[in-house]
Amino acid sequence: MSARSTGVGVPARAGVQERSWPESLTEVPYWVFQAEDVYRAEQERIFHGPTWNYLCLEAELAEPGDFCATFIGEQPVLVTRDHDGQIYAFENRCAHRGSLIAMEHYGHTRDFTCVYHAWTYNLQGDLTGVAFEEGINGKGGMPPEFCKAAHSPRRLRLASVHGLVFGSLDNDVPHIEEYLGQEILDRIERVLGGRKPVVLGRFTQSLPNNWKLYMENVKDSYHASILHLFFTTFGLNKLSQKGGIIVSEDGGHHVSWSAIDREAEAGEHYKDQKIRSESEYQLQDPSLVDGFSEVGDDITLQILSVSPGFVLQQIQNSVAVRQVLPTGVDSTDLHWTYLGFEDDTEEQQLIRLKQSNLVGPAGYVSMEDGAIGGFVQRGIAGAGQEFATVQMGGDQAVSSESRVTEASIRGFWKVYREAMGFAVGAGRGVHA
Repeated sequence: MSARSTGVGVPARAGVQERSWPESLTEVPYWVFQAEDVYRAEQERIFHGPTWNYLCLEAELAEPGDFCATFIGEQPVLVTRDHDGQIYAFENRCAHRGSLIAMEHYGHTRDFTCVYHAWTYNLQGDLTGVAFEEGINGKGGMPPEFCKAAHSPRRLRLASVHGLVFGSLDNDVPHIEEYLGQEILDRIERVLGGRKPVVLGRFTQSLPNNWKLYMENVKDSYHASILHLFFTTFGLNKLSQKGGIIVSEDGGHHVSWSAIDREAEAGEHYKDQKIRSESEYQLQDPSLVDGFSEVGDDITLQILSVSPGFVLQQIQNSVAVRQVLPTGVDSTDLHWTYLGFEDDTEEQQLIRLKQSNLVGPAGYVSMEDGAIGGFVQRGIAGAGQEFATVQMGGDQAVSSESRVTEASIRGFWKVYREAMGFAVGAGRGVHA
């Protein structure tokens, strides 16, 4: 280890090698995207730790018996609505031999029966039946002391925020209101409050990169009108527009927003810096970018993230939730759920359907986001001892009236390294 390295304070139980991390939030070591032991420790410390993880929408569990099979990190979980009207969540893992209890992503059922040995669970996750529990003809079967109540999948702690269902595997997680903070709660309410979502469609996108690279991208407001040619070509999002960044008090959550600025001058900053914002292309159907005021204000873009892996978007009238799920050191699943609302008119629903083409795996805007993480993962392949720099807008993780900042990325890393127990030092040490 380098003489300037301070190492990191990670307990042996997590199996993480000693590594250094500069004290400043403006440098991010590339090994954090590459190391298998770090990835494994994230499952324990972050996803199984005191965090709230998005699971599904209440609207996807509309009737008793509806269920959703989802994940917290790599851990499969089931979310159900029982006949008492309440929502429950528990591990999607049979208490017998560990098989998945439910195979389908969404469905409706009276109860769950494991396909392996037909152990049965009710909608609250209680073990209610064991096939051949008493054996056959007085032979075999479970021992007399076997207690079904002691063999049920682990239940999750649940919270709901304006129809979004969050779960935690840690009983010590703070209350959801404390975890999010008022500014983030207000911005969720702005999009979802008082409205009943309707699912318009779903996609699952496989990304060839570490999950944290996608979360960095989500929190990076400064790239949007540079990377995404569609944004600037058709005037949907420019950094010269009115907008700002909200970073939660702890740094972990953020909101980036922009609004119609009726006094702003059109895009001269992009011409001066030779950024790709001019194009001769036109839309065959210009109505794609026509919309309506979403909630009675001029905000046309709001990207909100909740650590560790949730995104709520409003891009024009394309409203969606995204769930970011790690599947390996250099692979991530990104689940998109496109939303309308029960009180939308037919015209508004049509606008939402058209604008759904902006996002998703091949979206006019987000197609580049699906590729850029892979470009970074490939670019840093031989640079495990090097560091990224996130100095735009200073060195703090605070809210800003400017979107030309990486403050929310710094906030992500502040919370991340605290959760992982990484010690920090002033030097650029070399990892072990």
